[in-house]
Amino acid sequence: MNLAEITAHEAGDLLRRREISAAELTDAVLQQIDRSESTIHAYITRTPDEARRQAAEIDRRFAAGEDLPALAGIPIALKDNLSTKGIRTTCASKILDGYVPPYDATAVERLRAAGAVILGKTNLDEFAMGSSTEFSAFYPTANPWDPSLVPGGSSGGSAAAVAANEATVALGSDTGGSIRLPASFCGVVGLKPTYGRVSRYGLVAFGSSLDQIGPLTRDVTDAAIVLSAIAGRDPRDSTSLDWPVQDYRQSLISEVKGLRVGVPNEYFVEGMDPMVAEAIRRAIAKIAELGANVDETSLPNTRYALAAYYVVAPAEASSNLARYDGVKYGLRVDGSDVWEMFNRTREVGFGAEVKRRIMVGTYTLSAGYYEAYYVQAMKARTLIKQDFDRAFERFDVLAVPTAPTVAFPLGARIEDPVAMYLTDVCTVTVNAAGLPGLVVPCALVRGLPVGLQLLGAPGSEDTLLRIGYAFEQSGDWKATRLT
Repeated sequence: MNLAEITAHEAGDLLRRREISAAELTDAVLQQIDRSESTIHAYITRTPDEARRQAAEIDRRFAAGEDLPALAGIPIALKDNLSTKGIRTTCASKILDGYVPPYDATAVERLRAAGAVILGKTNLDEFAMGSSTEFSAFYPTANPWDPSLVPGGSSGGSAAAVAANEATVALGSDTGGSIRLPASFCGVVGLKPTYGRVSRYGLVAFGSSLDQIGPLTRDVTDAAIVLSAIAGRDPRDSTSLDWPVQDYRQSLISEVKGLRVGVPNEYFVEGMDPMVAEAIRRAIAKIAELGANVDETSLPNTRYALAAYYVVAPAEASSNLARYDGVKYGLRVDGSDVWEMFNRTREVGFGAEVKRRIMVGTYTLSAGYYEAYYVQAMKARTLIKQDFDRAFERFDVLAVPTAPTVAFPLGARIEDPVAMYLTDVCTVTVNAAGLPGLVVPCALVRGLPVGLQLLGAPGSEDTLLRIGYAFEQSGDWKATRLT
């Protein structure tokens, strides 16, 4: 048995039966990182000594007979836009060079409390602005299925780490598809929870009304376990929801008979790879075979989603990134006066894609253009949410593609922002409406994974996990998974 390949719940069972130790599990994953990281580049910062120390402490507690949480002893990777006390947090940007937070993000706190073993911080598009993990100030991350291809973004490092067995589970963040797109491209499970279901405290802000933290895992069961550990109200985040935290594993039953599944035609967009579209339709047909009631529907305002997103998200980014000025933390490039210092720090510290989005966002918020762009985008966002509200009066779940294509070659779209942004066409609606979305692997197209995306009403993670689990259990995806 290769311990680096097993799921968190399988590892947890073995740990509790004392058939393996947390130290053995952690060493197996660290050895896999050593073997493959020179090709994959999933990590920015690795913490092997701290991981071994944490694993030894978990073994001591197991030996003492403690009843530990489900994630105790499980090696986990964290996207490098999550604050980690004592571990540098760069957001893959030069402007945070040398920054070491004095506190943990709430999600990280909760993972530590659950006994998870932190392996390090994973690569991302700078400040989570990208769809391919090529816009990192350090290096691009490669797709473990084919290192000449992108892993998706912006949580590409986290997805690649799980797919390459360099982490048992990982956390990412999702502003417009940044968990779900890498999940699809790398053949793993990705869950973007309802906006506010997981505290954003300590998540470095990109689009504050859109961002949400969630898990990337090898199967649906692991996603349920991680969500149970990190969800819940946090008084330090005023947008976090005061909803009870449930054990989402209780939702994992193979019975979906009677569930109503809608298929919005608008998500099968012009230019979609026909083989990807066919794979998604076959997956939806499988859900119907399992007993769900499947019917077509329409979300007519979906056509406004991408344009609205690329107004709202840069506007919020422009505001959020104003704090990086060379004064408080991170990079500082001196100048003849404070204004030159500001300008030179930001010029050197930010990459091209971040600068592009800051400029777009500043423009759309400026006098004379705010009403024409930002206000109109917010109106479109309202229409998109209303479409979903009507759809969920009729359906429990919507089943759609995650991306128009499989993973594309590194460098293929980096000079074409419009082509890169079109990668997000099937994912941005979820963030605009604050909904949960689950991606489960469903097929291989030309030897590369395709993810089925399941969308639900606010707070319906249990239903998404139920239907995702049923679909996962019905197929033979594991036989085709990268090992």
